[in-house]
Amino acid sequence: MTKPVRVLIVDDSPVIRQLLSMLLSADPEIEAVGTASDPLIARERIKALNPDVITLDIEMPNMDGVTFLRKIMELRPMPVVMISTLTQAGAEITLEALEIGAVDFIGKPTGDLNHGIEVLAAELQSKVKAAAHARVGARQAPRIARPPRIDRGPSSHDKIIAIGASTGGVEALKAVLMDMPAVCPPILITQHMPPRFTAAFAARLDKECPMAVSEAIHNEIIEPNHAYIAPGAQHMELVRVGGHYRCSLNESPTVSGHRPSVDVLFRSFARVAGKSAVAAILTGMGKDGAAGMLELRTAGGKTLGQDEASSLVYGMPRAAFECGAVMRQYSLSHMADGILEACEDSSKTQPRTGDPRRTNRAV
Repeated sequence: MTKPVRVLIVDDSPVIRQLLSMLLSADPEIEAVGTASDPLIARERIKALNPDVITLDIEMPNMDGVTFLRKIMELRPMPVVMISTLTQAGAEITLEALEIGAVDFIGKPTGDLNHGIEVLAAELQSKVKAAAHARVGARQAPRIARPPRIDRGPSSHDKIIAIGASTGGVEALKAVLMDMPAVCPPILITQHMPPRFTAAFAARLDKECPMAVSEAIHNEIIEPNHAYIAPGAQHMELVRVGGHYRCSLNESPTVSGHRPSVDVLFRSFARVAGKSAVAAILTGMGKDGAAGMLELRTAGGKTLGQDEASSLVYGMPRAAFECGAVMRQYSLSHMADGILEACEDSSKTQPRTGDPRRTNRAV
């Protein structure tokens, strides 16, 4: 049998430490090997227990969680799942932690858990197990210097781009958008993230990326040179009204276990954009997006996937690749170029046969 994932729980609240230990230990594939009430104690427990994953509270005495996370990533990079408050302030700090190197986060348990304990347990257990297999070292590797980008001109003005991501997507999406030019086709993005976090995420990207970035608004017209982030807890679809593409948001049931769902976004592109669509699926746990991407490819859209070596969690890209939805794989450092090439030159990514599985390639 596979050895259980060994977890160290770092939190200043005895109640939270006990609760997390109980929920994690309920999964036979996880072993809660110890707890620590602050980072100074945690430092010694890490040396003594050698855990596979750490759950880390943000607000603690002696040293806050983000400062401790920086030290972990500098001295001993390892998978960390942040325990975050689901507030605007918590969102900002959590996004900073994800940029530093945390694999994922989960909302801190509050109030009456009688009706939500099973959902919390399932989310916590799945994220800890995914974190144990994350490629934290690859994430810390320095980015390769890129040659100056060639001005490709306005040839891709009729295209529209969809991107889906989950675990590891905060940094992956930032890397892709930073490598895109300011003048680009419109981009619609579904990243698995709760409410409040998507607004903060969009604001952070808007400050740093060449194009405008915002959280999507229901029924707004989609413009070029702009990226739109699906709001947390709402599906985002592409619709066409008259001569304009628009965002359509809804709170219908989860799809592939998520809302927002990448499958929902990709299927709407298949219906509405077809051959004008270019889609990319990035790092993430599970298989959301694979079925929708296959529909999009069948409809004539260009479909790209992040490769295994550069994915923090090669779950969603793997599922899309293995079902034949991905026409070509790219490393994260080449994904933006791959997207732009797909927008401009169909001959480089158009399949030569009727079987989509025969044209999967990696770059």
